[in-house]
Amino acid sequence: MNYNLLSAKGGLLSALLFSVCCCYSQTVPSPGTFLGYPLGAHFTPHDHVVGYFRAVAAAAPDRVQVEQYGATYEGRPLLLAFISSPENIRQLDAIRKNNLRLAGVLRDSVPADEHAPVIVWLSYNVHGNEPASTEAAMKTLYELVNPSSAQGRDRLQHTVVIIDPCINPDGRDRYVQWYNDVVGARPNPDPAAREHQEPWPRGRTNHYNFDLNRDWAWQTQVETQRRLKQYNAWLPQVHVDYHEQGYNNPYYFAPAAEPYHDVITPWQREFQVTIGKNNARYFDRNGWLFFTKEEFDLFYPSYGDTYPIYNGAIGMTFEQGGIGAGLAVQTSDGDTLTLAQRLEHHYTTGMSTIEIAAANADRLVREFHRYFVEAEAHPGGEFKAYILRNDTFGDRLERLRGFLERNGIRWGFVVAGTFTGVDYETGKTATFKTAPGDVVINANQPKSNLLRVLFERQSHISDSVTYDITAWSAPFAYGIQAYGLSAYAGVEKSGGRVSEEEAGEQYAYAARWTGMGSMRLLSQLLQKGVKVRYAERPFQSGGVSFDRGTLLITATGNGALGAGLWPMVKTAAHEAGVNLFPIASGFVDKGPDLGSGSVRFIRRPRVALLTGEQVGSQEAGEVWHLFEQEIGYPVTLINAESMSRVSWKNFDVVILPSGGYRGLEDRNIADQLRGWVQEGGRLIAMERAVEQLSKGDWGIKAKGGADKKDDGKEKKEDEYADLHRYDKRQREEVMSSVPGSIYKVELDNSHPLAFGYPNHYYTLKQDDNVYEFMKEGGWNVGIVRKDGYVSGFTGNKAMEKIKDGVIFGVQELGRGEIVFMADDPLFRSFWENGKLLFCNAVFLVGQ
Repeated sequence: MNYNLLSAKGGLLSALLFSVCCCYSQTVPSPGTFLGYPLGAHFTPHDHVVGYFRAVAAAAPDRVQVEQYGATYEGRPLLLAFISSPENIRQLDAIRKNNLRLAGVLRDSVPADEHAPVIVWLSYNVHGNEPASTEAAMKTLYELVNPSSAQGRDRLQHTVVIIDPCINPDGRDRYVQWYNDVVGARPNPDPAAREHQEPWPRGRTNHYNFDLNRDWAWQTQVETQRRLKQYNAWLPQVHVDYHEQGYNNPYYFAPAAEPYHDVITPWQREFQVTIGKNNARYFDRNGWLFFTKEEFDLFYPSYGDTYPIYNGAIGMTFEQGGIGAGLAVQTSDGDTLTLAQRLEHHYTTGMSTIEIAAANADRLVREFHRYFVEAEAHPGGEFKAYILRNDTFGDRLERLRGFLERNGIRWGFVVAGTFTGVDYETGKTATFKTAPGDVVINANQPKSNLLRVLFERQSHISDSVTYDITAWSAPFAYGIQAYGLSAYAGVEKSGGRVSEEEAGEQYAYAARWTGMGSMRLLSQLLQKGVKVRYAERPFQSGGVSFDRGTLLITATGNGALGAGLWPMVKTAAHEAGVNLFPIASGFVDKGPDLGSGSVRFIRRPRVALLTGEQVGSQEAGEVWHLFEQEIGYPVTLINAESMSRVSWKNFDVVILPSGGYRGLEDRNIADQLRGWVQEGGRLIAMERAVEQLSKGDWGIKAKGGADKKDDGKEKKEDEYADLHRYDKRQREEVMSSVPGSIYKVELDNSHPLAFGYPNHYYTLKQDDNVYEFMKEGGWNVGIVRKDGYVSGFTGNKAMEKIKDGVIFGVQELGRGEIVFMADDPLFRSFWENGKLLFCNAVFLVGQ
């Protein structure tokens, strides 16, 4: 009913917008006037939100500017609204540039001026099914420019307010459209009603099922990439990230819970309390419940509160109870919570934050300036500089340089010389010589605090009870050898990738299998019908050495492409950023010749990805995003509920992301899948799917907990082990937890699953699952030993278990294979070094 009602109002909205735009009326339309219903009566679709913001900007151009900064994967506009006094709006870009001078990221002949407006950025609806905040954004916008509000005018003299009304329009519209489809003539507050039971994949995430509130630093998604480009062009002094939580919870606002990262300054801590007390004043006045200093910490660097904090702002999360509440829901205490109440709470904290920021504008700007001056003059942390070794023929370092640039972190090519620093891999001091293309990042720069957090080898965590992963060090995530130095290093201008020259037509071309560029090249060639092979063993040709996995394109076998073959191959290599090496003859200097059985033909795989309610939506989304956005290769998405009806013979590779598959518990379906593998299929199981397979007859078994001492003797059972204190329950739970820790995995890089890697890999573990070494047709490609721990929090019990077991393995079954990935190599798409490992499983294993 509601969706049809809103659609019927489309003509009214268009007419109203046309009227406002044409006559530039000085009357700013209220949300209720524009939408045709009071805020809180319905959920507003994104296009109507956009229409309202543009209508207000048209009605009050002297106080409001609206800018579209991008579009989502589904094509919905991403907006920013800038609200301030007429004087500030006239010089908006000058204010922005001055703020960048204060931060030290813009250096020109104009001096930075501390007598400037404070910039307050309010971000709404990063999680689509937490929809009250976008409704609140419309009310906040209106009240800031409402002519009858003298308070609003006064605050805007000292403040530039930036509103992003909806960070995640795709997810929000997914929720809103679903809700409007299922709600009745009146909302039903009964929690059991279907309008409170949102179906898979839910609206929390974006189009590819990514959690955009975990993506601020990594910027893997288009919404984040576009937004962070704008954010880093402004660098506000205050940032609020609006959320909702379970509807039985009261409101949460800063100050945050421990752990705080130790890079957070006393001023940032202090002003969180100042804002919290001002919020509390309004909540106390209205008799609204709230809490602070619990649950939501400030540690993981890619949240909407921590990323701004590490960029000099007062960053905060505000959480209203409301997930699953719809327009109205009965809470556990018997009250009815409405959308109108939820948006009012968010509106109140927004106006309160603007108020206290305006009242403290001078100090906020002054402390902001001081933050960046100190960051550059006296960078903290263990290291003064970081040297990243060039991978020469791969693209890992190139991708990491792009990551640095997206975050405004300065880098350069290091001068030639001998240096001493801490080797990230060993944790020990080592002396080394630099090589062409090695990169140095000196810490004496404005973004030194962000740099320190993103590159810290060991996480320094003050409280083991935390909200997210506890390790993320960029060198491990990208697979780059790194050194931390106690002194700054010199920078030169030149450096980079070695290019290969060629002349004339060739017998074949080789491309090293060293990164995602190689994968993109293979994807393009396979889809263009080019026959590609790979070397299973190292070889040397023309004095150049090539490692396992090297791609080979020969004229033989590609005759159907005629004279267009080599131009097509060269174009594809250029687009993928990959160097081609000419091979003059099939008779090589060392190793197997190109006609050897050790040079394998790569069949173009037909790939299926299981998805749906039995599958982790974000884990499935990582795979989907990799295929569509990173390697550009077709993948068929199949609902896991349809496993009994799938004709497996139509696919060569089937991927089981982390999930709980009912089909694997059905003997008939499991036998069909096993038979398909035996006939030559390749099954790739990840995380919880591996755990599920380990309970059946699939060639892998879970490793039990530690029940012996190091000397091999049985541990004595503690007869009091079951006695626990109630107030210590949370602490005891973390003893078995692994909230995202880095472990070193020993690789058998002679196996195709590990081609393109050295003899080790750093994995991000999120549980204590390890598996017994496989026998009889099983290949233990990636194992963890007892000394594998590197960084992050791991509970004592989990630490005892994570050793001497398999993390990545391949089990041969008939003519096919099962690839086991106990850890997620695609985690949030930021664990860059795992992507090639996953691609090996899809394209190389079993060929």
